[in-house]
Amino acid sequence: MAVDAFFEGLSIATTPEMVMWLALGLLLGIVLGALPGIGSPVGMAIVLPLTLPLDATAAIILLVAIYSGAMFGGSIAAILINAPGTESAAATTLDGYPMSQNGLAKNALAIATTASALNGFLAAIALILLSPILIEVVLAFGSPEYFLLAILGISLITIVTQGSIVKGLVAGALGFMISTIGTAILSPRPRYTFGQFGLYEGIDFVAALIGMFAFAEMMKLAARKQISEDDVELAGSVRDGITTVFKYPVTTLKSGLIGMGIGMVPGSGATTSTFVAYAEEARSSTKDGKFGEGDPRGVIAPEAANNPTVSGSLIPTLSFGIPGSGSTAVLLGGILMHGLQPGPVLFGEQLQITYALFISLFLGNILILAVGLTLIPYASKITELDTTLIIPMVIVLSYAGAYTLNQNWWDVGAVIVLGILGFYMVRNNYSIIAFVLGIVLGPIAEENFFRSLQISGGEYTIFIDPINQPLSFLLSLAIFLILFGPFLKGRVEGIVSRS
Repeated sequence: MAVDAFFEGLSIATTPEMVMWLALGLLLGIVLGALPGIGSPVGMAIVLPLTLPLDATAAIILLVAIYSGAMFGGSIAAILINAPGTESAAATTLDGYPMSQNGLAKNALAIATTASALNGFLAAIALILLSPILIEVVLAFGSPEYFLLAILGISLITIVTQGSIVKGLVAGALGFMISTIGTAILSPRPRYTFGQFGLYEGIDFVAALIGMFAFAEMMKLAARKQISEDDVELAGSVRDGITTVFKYPVTTLKSGLIGMGIGMVPGSGATTSTFVAYAEEARSSTKDGKFGEGDPRGVIAPEAANNPTVSGSLIPTLSFGIPGSGSTAVLLGGILMHGLQPGPVLFGEQLQITYALFISLFLGNILILAVGLTLIPYASKITELDTTLIIPMVIVLSYAGAYTLNQNWWDVGAVIVLGILGFYMVRNNYSIIAFVLGIVLGPIAEENFFRSLQISGGEYTIFIDPINQPLSFLLSLAIFLILFGPFLKGRVEGIVSRS
């Protein structure tokens, strides 16, 4: 079955239509990733409602291509103007910008392109090879496990993302509350609609994603007149940059493994993986390294980790519906919007779609290499776009996209309200990702919670029974340790120090 699904996925991914959406997504992602304040979550959120007329496979390939392209695109602004286009590219600024100042901007951009594409290519192969194992794991999960996984995803995000645990929990809980607006999932009762028929369908999670990412980011970007205030000069050699990557194969492969490994952990994300890869390379190269002064290994390490993180992050998102970042939260929104279900369905009767996605990642990194190297001579132009052009376009597309979802003006209102809320949440260090996950995972958690109780006849022990439901018990234990571990650790340390 898996072999047949693989070849069916291959035939889907290599059709001219899918290759076209893949190329378009990558180009969009590279440009959006190069614009500080935009990045993949904003770009994906804007494009998401526009994918409604598309086939589900084409839509998901387009979104993943934007995500993958933005991972590389973020390095352009990081290297040229010391302003990372995406958070994950922040580590690239440490040596990429000094290389640019030293007259090696083309070298640095070529290093970033080659390292990102090469390891993204290898990570996609690894993802395809891991699929048979994932199928077995996913099929072992039922409704109780999926409910607990949704809670575990929120719990992990509150700890890994910035801000206190309490603020993370508050953000996640608020997202859950908003997801309950509308008609209840397993009963016809309206909740928190206040007699407004427009709210009976609830707040569309795609509108929430657009508001929290696109609208809120435009409010932040409004403080700037232009992405780059200075003229950027491109110097150096593209060929030398490409050959530099192959001079450090250990650095490249090690960083790729770090990126994919950390990407598999919900809540970690590309920012964590790129900084860990950079720190590890700096640690292992203390004898001859000049990190922070334009060492090429300081560009190779984070860029070799970023695209494998995309492949790694797809594992929890597709397998269990637990996104670990803003980009994968938007991707999960797209999966659900197009009627697909993460888990047994995507790894069962719709396995060909999953394989088509993995193969597209493989092909996409070949395109990143070709497009990225072609764009290098023109890269500085991307960073000179005026915000007075960008902001109105994004706002108009946000409104149009939100209304397109259900032809409901309440969704447009949600974009504005949640956008303003998101802006102030960021300013006060509340986790936007935890909030968004509350909205996205809320209905999944609620549906699987009630299904679990129907299976158990109303017995809550189905979630903590170590004999009959050992997997549920382990997940419940993990949630408890994640949420209360820090408090218990402090108490134990206090008791030990007093004794």
